[in-house]
Amino acid sequence: MNVPLLDIKAQLAPLREDILKAITEVVDSTRYILGPKVTELEEQIAAYCGVKHAVGVSSGTDALLISLMALDIKLGDVVITTPYSFFATAGVIARLGATPVFVDIDPITCNLDPEQLQKTLDEATAGVITKKAFPLDKVKAIIPVHLYGQCADMQKITALAQTRSIPVVEDAAQAIGVEYPFGDTIKKAGSMGHMGCFSFFPSKNLGCMGDGGMVTTNDESLGDKLRILRVHGGKPKYYHSMVGGNFRLDPMQAAIIMVKYPFLNQWHKARQSNATRYNQLFQEAGLSDNGEGKIKIPKRIYQGQTPDIEYDHIFNQYVIRVKERDRVREFLKKKDIGNEVYYPVPFHLQKCFASLGYTLGDFPEAEKAASRTLALPIYPELTDEQQSYVVDSLKNYLN
Repeated sequence: MNVPLLDIKAQLAPLREDILKAITEVVDSTRYILGPKVTELEEQIAAYCGVKHAVGVSSGTDALLISLMALDIKLGDVVITTPYSFFATAGVIARLGATPVFVDIDPITCNLDPEQLQKTLDEATAGVITKKAFPLDKVKAIIPVHLYGQCADMQKITALAQTRSIPVVEDAAQAIGVEYPFGDTIKKAGSMGHMGCFSFFPSKNLGCMGDGGMVTTNDESLGDKLRILRVHGGKPKYYHSMVGGNFRLDPMQAAIIMVKYPFLNQWHKARQSNATRYNQLFQEAGLSDNGEGKIKIPKRIYQGQTPDIEYDHIFNQYVIRVKERDRVREFLKKKDIGNEVYYPVPFHLQKCFASLGYTLGDFPEAEKAASRTLALPIYPELTDEQQSYVVDSLKNYLN
């Protein structure tokens, strides 16, 4: 049996005619740069995320980049983030000449650990001298990542940042629509920091047919600045008070996303259902006992914390932990089961960041995750039969 990691064709089939119609409307309109389609999508995403402003940009990477540009991040500044994410999270920091400083991850969620963040900030405040030392007044932003579709612990992270007047930029590329129990209320990814960054890469829960991204914010001045920065910093046209870039969202991609958008929560629920079924199958197979068996299954840490929380985890990826991960991966490939490693090399061990002075052992939880995590198929159209085949195959191999 073939079980792909992601089957985009299965999602496309029932939407194909509507997508072609939407593309044709853009073609016939001759509005190929920004325009009404982009504006309409921005309004929908702002309402969905519970924010005042949403600014369509060219990719998830550019969403991060333009957000840091809006904060005037520059050479000599420090930006704190996780060592375990897609490369863009740290890459955009370096592109602006700033220094990424890493904080280890929580072993359960793989998100930035607030306790480690506090330790790092406290050491900076006290002037502790280490190879990773930095003056606290140089810290211009913190970027937590909502990895795999579950929020980082934003209440603790934003509290630590607020007491030190440090802006927070949420990397929500994998987390559109994710809910988090923030105090007495529920907030969505992208609404808790100064800005939230989203990706519409085709593999995301809400994906376009190319590259696309969005930045959300409740700050009026930041919203205005983002809109100026995405058109080379010009306002009015040809008059530049700042240097920006060509960061515009393509209206054809906006039109495609709007066709898909009404189904987003339905797809979230399907992914959650598939994750629940995986958990049950693994436990029935004797492979997992609340993460203590041969396979450690993902945990929905916010589930049930408040009666109203529903999309606490949207499973952009269903990521297990298993020993001898690479051997297991090769076995699954032979069984025609798609899988992927997100991510095999933490940032502090990447060659391009060697000058930062980090070494093996500096961030043990990120290093463990890099060596043991494995993503299994979780897309909404995945069948019960396919899931059973995945679990049975793993059972046969591990036993």
